[in-house]
Amino acid sequence: MTDWTPHTARAKTWFESLRDRICAEFEAIEAEAGSAARFDYKSWSREEEGNPDPGGGTQGLMKGKVFEKVGVNVSTVHGTFAPQFAPSVNGASADQPGFTATGISLVAHMANPHVPAVHMNTRFLTTTKAWFGGGGDLNPPIPYEEDTADFHAAYQAACDAHDPEYYPKFKAWADEYFYIPHRGVHRGVGGIFYDHLECADDAGFEANFAFTRDVGEAFLASFPMLVRRRMGMPFTPADKAQQLEWRGRYAEFNLVYDRGTLFGLKTGGNIDAILMSLPPEATWS
Repeated sequence: MTDWTPHTARAKTWFESLRDRICAEFEAIEAEAGSAARFDYKSWSREEEGNPDPGGGTQGLMKGKVFEKVGVNVSTVHGTFAPQFAPSVNGASADQPGFTATGISLVAHMANPHVPAVHMNTRFLTTTKAWFGGGGDLNPPIPYEEDTADFHAAYQAACDAHDPEYYPKFKAWADEYFYIPHRGVHRGVGGIFYDHLECADDAGFEANFAFTRDVGEAFLASFPMLVRRRMGMPFTPADKAQQLEWRGRYAEFNLVYDRGTLFGLKTGGNIDAILMSLPPEATWS
């Protein structure tokens, strides 16, 4: 069996470097808007009985003039799944419940309703198998076709550089996943979503790691551009009301259907980091 420890360390280093670059870019946008807002970082440690090295992570949170609330989290955790949860995870079972997971997770809720909210995460997990997953999706309260097209184009370019079948497959997966059945609507205008991109050996790891890095680069190349495009637009009370109602739908999805939320809660993650995806304000009619 492959020892994935050095691979996990490499992925962790990349996720941390991506976090640093994203946070620097978001702080630069705040500065351009005349705001002194900066990220506040808090470290946390996971606890698991009988586990001397359960890991932990760092939660970065900023509340500013442009980013009403943005969280960028990186974590690396090790341990065992609860027996009743293990069979639902790729490569794990009640008999072999051990896992390692490292990844970055980001959610941004914007002050101006013309600026889209966004979600992005990428991760590397090992059980008896090893795989990458992640993606990114755009969540505008007031959609603009130009923004949707530019966001998707960035992800399509990242996908096409690795496999021409990736973009249509992962776009369809995002459309299916980010859907709110009880409302009959999608959470946003989509993006890409992939999971269980398995690494059978070192070569598989290198190929999937390169793709996952390009997914992160695509986010960094596209989303700040959209923020700068829309952040100075005037908005009305009706626009803000539309944003707050849409945020309620976003919260419903994350609390009822999101697998990442469930994974964090089932593995003893940091509650504040897990629920940082929830908007600072929302309304329900």
